[in-house]
Amino acid sequence: GLMLYRVYRDAGVPAGAVNFVTGPGSNYENEFTKNRHVAGIAFTGSMEVGIRLFREFEKGSCVKPVVMELGSKNPVIITENADLKKAVEGVVRAAYGYSGQKCSAASRVYVQRSVRKAFLVALKNRLKDVRVMDPRARDAFMGPVINRAAVETFEDAVKSAEKKGKIFFGGSVLDKGLYGRGYYVEPTVATDLPSGHRLFREELFIPFMVVDEFKTLDEALEKANDAEYGLTAGIFSEDKAEIQRFLDEIQFGVVYANRKGGATTGAWPGAQTFVGWNASGATGKGIGGPNYLLSYLREQSQTVVTG
Repeated sequence: GLMLYRVYRDAGVPAGAVNFVTGPGSNYENEFTKNRHVAGIAFTGSMEVGIRLFREFEKGSCVKPVVMELGSKNPVIITENADLKKAVEGVVRAAYGYSGQKCSAASRVYVQRSVRKAFLVALKNRLKDVRVMDPRARDAFMGPVINRAAVETFEDAVKSAEKKGKIFFGGSVLDKGLYGRGYYVEPTVATDLPSGHRLFREELFIPFMVVDEFKTLDEALEKANDAEYGLTAGIFSEDKAEIQRFLDEIQFGVVYANRKGGATTGAWPGAQTFVGWNASGATGKGIGGPNYLLSYLREQSQTVVTG
């Protein structure tokens, strides 16, 4: 954010047109929610903070616009008609790129029972090749998590998974050698958890994924939609009817079918808009879409009577 501000400043944007404001906690939030000169808020961040900002901002004397892109718990459905090699690659890239620290990260996977074992075997083999590295290395795919709190979230998720299910892959904090100079954890997969377990519902923002199974596509869609969020979702199937059913019924704003480059990730300008449904957004208008700019404008109806 600071670097972008400096770009605007150095490019000649007038002072005061763009400001970079920092500050901790409630005092920082109050400057925006209580200041009557603030005409609207656009926020990207967690659902918890976003909802708090929304409620505080709308306590004022008039209703003002709020544009929000919040978190999610993004599902991937893998049917028995999927190309499993493609599915594994798409899931790994979506779940562990940026160490899972992105709102579009794949964090729960539903695999049809008939191909569950084959998928998990292929997934484990692929994850064996994922190296956790110094993020400055050119070929680094997965680096550290952001801070100690993220490591604690990871440790808590691992313990929670072990109580009701099992850790299928990973599960360890890395702290030897190079890893002792940062916050490093393994890419992790949990299985055999009850479908209603909190790890299927809570956004963690770490490289941690849960895998469940289903019998029918009806069941898979029901499980995928059983979340308060609605940002990104994906399916892997070579059956066109299954794909269309997914597109028609999934309750998420950004959806992908058979995307090997990232099962739930990727929003390229000119290719996809980026929009959160349910608790993942506030407007239902996609960033980069034809209606998004209208979120920042207001109309004025002018009538002039002459004569």
